Amino acid sequence: MPLSLAVITYNEEENIVRLLDSLKNTVDEIVIVDSFSTDKTKEICTQKYPQVKFFERKFNGYGEQKNHALDLCSHEWILFLDADEVPDEDLKNSIKKITSSDHPEFSVYKTKFNNHLGIHLIKFGGWGNVYRERLFRKDCARYSNDKVHEYLITNKKSGILGGTLNHYTYKSIQHHITKINKYSDLMAEKMFERGKKIKRFKIIVSPIYEFIKVFIFKLGFMDGFPGYYIAKTMSYYTFLKYIKLYEKIRLREIENTQ
Repeated sequence: MPLSLAVITYNEEENIVRLLDSLKNTVDEIVIVDSFSTDKTKEICTQKYPQVKFFERKFNGYGEQKNHALDLCSHEWILFLDADEVPDEDLKNSIKKITSSDHPEFSVYKTKFNNHLGIHLIKFGGWGNVYRERLFRKDCARYSNDKVHEYLITNKKSGILGGTLNHYTYKSIQHHITKINKYSDLMAEKMFERGKKIKRFKIIVSPIYEFIKVFIFKLGFMDGFPGYYIAKTMSYYTFLKYIKLYEKIRLREIENTQ
């Protein structure tokens, strides 16, 4: 059965070629929904890859953007990947086996992740032994409408694909910190819209606990200095999302008193 690859992008010129080159002979259709990239993402996708159906849409959150991409896919089976994810040969063969079967056992499949931080393969700290849904029938799943940390909604049992999806998370510390700032913005907005409250004590204590959880309880120290870096930046992300939420609440309180 034909297979659609769906990807949402924003300034992915350094990643998208690696992904599309890897899958151009595996998928039958490539749907890319771009948030008006300012780099060469559009040029690369539209000029080098004739399979690509390229769309541009304002970004209002990850869940909404991904569901829009799903709606644009023509085929029954969807492989939904991020631009910085690349399947190995075993995973591609496993995907082909599923989509060429008349009666596959499952309608939703998870794949194992290898999370890379620069040149380092991260095995602990919550980054190792991770499985996520990436292959599914179009009519069996949708993404939650969360602005960030969206998840796949389905009532189907999921199978496990063979092989591994290599996830190349951040190309530099600057890139990482930029993403942390963006994700913390979206997370604070999400919590604010849901009416979540925050106390100063939680703003102070939660980042400390997050570092201990990632570095000690989840064995991040086993990854050495990269594990320390991950624990430290996770702590920073936790602090940012809560202090930004606190700021939003305080600004609303000031507006209501005026």
